[in-house]
Amino acid sequence: MKPSRIQSVLGLLSRPCANTPISTFALRAFSTGPKLQSSKADAPPQIPKPIPFVPDVETFLTLIGRGLKSHASKFPSWEALFSLTSDQLRELGLEPPRTRRYLLRWRDKFRRGEYGPGGDFRYVQDGVAELHVKEASPTPMFKLRKCVNVPKGKTPDKLSEQALVFPKGYRVSGTHTIVGPYALPITNGAARVTVTEGMWEHKRGHKVDGGERRRAEVRFKRGVAERKARREAQGHY
Repeated sequence: MKPSRIQSVLGLLSRPCANTPISTFALRAFSTGPKLQSSKADAPPQIPKPIPFVPDVETFLTLIGRGLKSHASKFPSWEALFSLTSDQLRELGLEPPRTRRYLLRWRDKFRRGEYGPGGDFRYVQDGVAELHVKEASPTPMFKLRKCVNVPKGKTPDKLSEQALVFPKGYRVSGTHTIVGPYALPITNGAARVTVTEGMWEHKRGHKVDGGERRRAEVRFKRGVAERKARREAQGHY
């Protein structure tokens, strides 16, 4: 090979590559990508704090319904309720699979702060919350009535404005009637909400005529049977 060609080849080899920074960045991202994913997957599950209306495992399972209250003894702590995996729940005997899926779905909702009725109560004693009517007069001719959650045995006028809780889903009908989910009236226009089984339950649908996949077949066979019965009743065999 001629000396001129050798010099040109060496020049090409020694010339810096324009794509070097991009290649280095891509290689670095590729090498760190799986580590980030694995660390995220290995992160411990988030354990939400109990709330006044849901202070323990049994209350949580009671509220979401579907018979999960009977499994309360299988969870030794609040942390266990929110950290056990689906496989571990199966080993504990939570069957059928739709029951486990339902519990996992409600765990995620609770972590996100998506509660059912009473989830925003601040004053709860032994599973019972009291609601009272608070009146305000923005103008001499107009009275505004709101439903407030107060500690047991107290009235809204005994609390500061910062201590008042206006729960969602509850309102005042007429002059002093509190209406809302599971609100039962007591004396002096107040109401009481008690933890009740299935209070937050998502009701399962029921199949009509075998469900969507078998509905046409079931209805066809029923029509055949009905026509046959009518012919027999008319003496046509």
